[in-house]
Amino acid sequence: MVMRQEVQTTLIQDVIARVEEKDPGQPEFHQAVREIMGSLAPTVERHPEFVKAKIYDRIVVPDRVIMFRVPWVDDQGEVQVNRGYRVQFNNAIGPYKGGLRFHPSVNLGIIKFLGFEQIFKNSLTTLAMGGAKGGADFEPKGKSDGEVMRFCQAFMGELYRHIGPDTDVPAGDIGVGGREIGYLYGYYKKIVNEHASTLTGKGLEYGGSLIRPEATGYGAVYFADEMLKTRGIEMRGKVAAVSGAGNVAQYTIEKLNQMGARPISISDSDGTIIDEEGIDEEKLGYIMDLKNVRRGRIKEYVNHYRSTYYPGESVWDVIRDHNLQVDLAFPSATQNEIDEAEAYALVQNGCFLVSEGANMPSTPSAIQVYQTYKVLYGPAKAANAGGVATSGLEMAQNSMRLSWSRAEVDDRLHKIMRDIHQACLDAADAYGCPGDYLVGANIAGFLKVANAMLAYGIV
Repeated sequence: MVMRQEVQTTLIQDVIARVEEKDPGQPEFHQAVREIMGSLAPTVERHPEFVKAKIYDRIVVPDRVIMFRVPWVDDQGEVQVNRGYRVQFNNAIGPYKGGLRFHPSVNLGIIKFLGFEQIFKNSLTTLAMGGAKGGADFEPKGKSDGEVMRFCQAFMGELYRHIGPDTDVPAGDIGVGGREIGYLYGYYKKIVNEHASTLTGKGLEYGGSLIRPEATGYGAVYFADEMLKTRGIEMRGKVAAVSGAGNVAQYTIEKLNQMGARPISISDSDGTIIDEEGIDEEKLGYIMDLKNVRRGRIKEYVNHYRSTYYPGESVWDVIRDHNLQVDLAFPSATQNEIDEAEAYALVQNGCFLVSEGANMPSTPSAIQVYQTYKVLYGPAKAANAGGVATSGLEMAQNSMRLSWSRAEVDDRLHKIMRDIHQACLDAADAYGCPGDYLVGANIAGFLKVANAMLAYGIV
């Protein structure tokens, strides 16, 4: 038995080592590969056909990587140049699907990490979607609508060659909201002369789906609720910490309120707001206007509501440094926002559940803390899959030229999140790691993709 485990581990370690050797300078991608591939060791012995076909080696290499120049003109008439990316990672189970991120931090390694994660996330939804991701090192914050429009049009002027309703269907991510999707889709439609479901997250007026803006946040709360049920715990009355101030954070707060919890935090890149009375529906309405319409900074909240602003600190810094008591944590800002010290502080301050709304917001050492202290841990690829699941529902509605009601889409989303939760538990149990959502999510997502890749032969 020990020798078998050694063989399994050695094969996986060899795959990881080759990635690190051949893709230097991409730490986020390396981290994602280590986290996912490390969970797949139990599948090696049971699936010798995957070993023979080199599925483990093939799945960590993208189908293709597209990188391009994006020149555009700012309001002062100056030419600006950004770098655009689209990594089409794996389309074994359906067209490539994954968001676009506009942020100065964007580079090839980050896009590859996001695209790799997307393979398994999309597989978990049970919908026919492959994994991809894209974006640019462009900062929409502080830009005029005209500048954002010109950039989006320049970006789409190259991206359109590589996407289509049955090829690759992008969506939004950090820095790409309704405004950006509108500009991107408008230019795509003009270039190709088609009104096709090639982008999701569209406005309701031109093919969008009800619940799509809310879906990632709602889904993270639905997944958290399913985890709580395994311990016979209700969400009502629980104190929740939420990071970020974009769509995911906003609608996580909305759904927490609807389910009777008390969300007390919200943050942006400048600092964190703590409102211990709770960010209720009225206060959330103010935040949505501030961030989505006026595009202001979260510190303005303290001018209207009794609360405390912590400049330069994340939500998790505040919990660590000020002993803030919370029951539930919803990291919804960006990758690696919670490290070991912050995770330990969460546990010490009463947190017993983490449901990830952002992509890979917890470092490996933070995850180790969750597991050591038996925290209910919903990994991103499972807990935040509601967004891409509803994008898949938008694609289905576009194909049928139909628009489902808000209640119907929400019901479908809720069912998908319940099914993802159960798939994680079933896979974890079947492969000897009962109750481990991380292992369960990775294995459940992997098996469907691996079997499809096997069926196609060596391609």
